[in-house]
Amino acid sequence: MQDKGNSLTIGGLAKATKVHVETIRYYQRRGLLPEPERPPGGIRRYGSSYIDRLTFVKTAQQLGFSLNEISDLLRLEDGTHCQDASVLGEHKLRDVREKIHRLEQIEKILSKMVDRCHAHQGKITCPLIASLHAGVRGAEDPRD
Repeated sequence: MQDKGNSLTIGGLAKATKVHVETIRYYQRRGLLPEPERPPGGIRRYGSSYIDRLTFVKTAQQLGFSLNEISDLLRLEDGTHCQDASVLGEHKLRDVREKIHRLEQIEKILSKMVDRCHAHQGKITCPLIASLHAGVRGAEDPRD
């Protein structure tokens, strides 16, 4: 990862990318970001290619890719493996859709539980608390 304009220290790189220094070091240990050569008696310098790489990693994380998946994507980034990258993207998309489905189910159950609380009268057990004690099956009242 050669950069002609290697002008940033690791602290400068962290500031430029809004990533902690320890995160950069962790990414280096994981092989997600190469460690530049240290000149004799000097400090390592980072250039724009490091900013680009960190942007790639952080964007991929925001899309839900794990660091292992990001490592796989980085190995495919030479432009000749678009089909392989597409397969990884398709798997991530399927995972996201499954999570959305599960969250929609959770939302529906919680909505019913909260509605029961709002309809709750008198000094009897709280319907939400009672449902949680009964488990998810108890929270899904077939009458609703």
